[in-house]
Amino acid sequence: MVAGETSGDLLAGLLLAAMRQRWPDLHAVGIGGPRMAAHAFEAWWPHEKLSVHGFGLDVLLRYREIVGIRKQLLQRLTVEKPQLFIGVDAPDFNLQLEENLRKQGVKTVHFVCPSVWAWRAHRLDAIRRSADHVLCIFPFEPALLARHGISATYVGHPLAQVIPRVPDRAAARNLLGLSQDDDVVALLPGSRKSEIQHLARRFFEAAARMRALRPKVKFVVPAVPGLQAHIEAAARHSGMADFVQIVAGQSHAVLAACDVTLIASGTATLEAALFKRPMVIAYRMSALSWRLMRGKRLQPWVGLPNILCEEFVVPEFLQDAATADALSQAALEVLDAKHHHPEKIQALELRFTDLHDSLRRDTAALATQAIEGVLNA
Repeated sequence: MVAGETSGDLLAGLLLAAMRQRWPDLHAVGIGGPRMAAHAFEAWWPHEKLSVHGFGLDVLLRYREIVGIRKQLLQRLTVEKPQLFIGVDAPDFNLQLEENLRKQGVKTVHFVCPSVWAWRAHRLDAIRRSADHVLCIFPFEPALLARHGISATYVGHPLAQVIPRVPDRAAARNLLGLSQDDDVVALLPGSRKSEIQHLARRFFEAAARMRALRPKVKFVVPAVPGLQAHIEAAARHSGMADFVQIVAGQSHAVLAACDVTLIASGTATLEAALFKRPMVIAYRMSALSWRLMRGKRLQPWVGLPNILCEEFVVPEFLQDAATADALSQAALEVLDAKHHHPEKIQALELRFTDLHDSLRRDTAALATQAIEGVLNA
């Protein structure tokens, strides 16, 4: 197995737990993180080695190291020949590895369909060459892949099982030391160093503008432990260090507790939707990365909640549009709706509840069943 980044480690950990129930003597090795290690996974490299962002320098600086790891891994797996290879997300790394292993007779499964429906449609050919089967986390993906001759199974999104259908906001606020009457804004500028560099300062500047207008608003930031120092530095630089509560991890508690979140586009936006929270989505990257990505977009939406709902149910501010003024104004509009037009918040919560229901499946069991089918084919 190869899982890249924190989200891949989470998915792979859930899958490993179910696979060990089905195959107690399972021996799993490759690239992974602590969630996988909790299920006796032997990591030859840590999952952080595959964490990159965007295009251009962000990738080029790491290119030689990552290609070297893939070459070493392929050589080792060529000798040890596993019964099955599972690539968990990280398509830039995994698809080529899967293709090479498949040529040698190793059966391959790719867990999480690359977002060919949003951008990079050319990857469909690569998926067809690389994967014997794809495990899809969104319901519309298997039919799309089938039209291109790719075998796939919808297994639901594991986060829809982990996150309760009716989150306990009161308990989350108690855990974080917040009053039930507070107006709470969560700031989630990302889980990668490059995202923190591009977004954290703007989020704190937006928070400063909100605080100037609403001094009683509380701001909470869940920090990835390895990036907490960078977030604290951004808070100091913006003059907000004394006015934000930065907590290590606890992103789910923060999302459950907040009234609105300023949030970086990515998996976290789906988590916010599953917690039924209004959000303001933002994203920034290097100018080169933005030019390249913008030309490959296939849909008008970038945030997962908007993509899955097929409309702008929450606002998005991308690149130059992600200004502190725009972000603060959009968040304040949500707080105004909370007090003066609660029906708007309730309508969004119902929309997100329907989304939650559509994604809620026994992901690990369905994935294991599909994997067994590949092994027996």
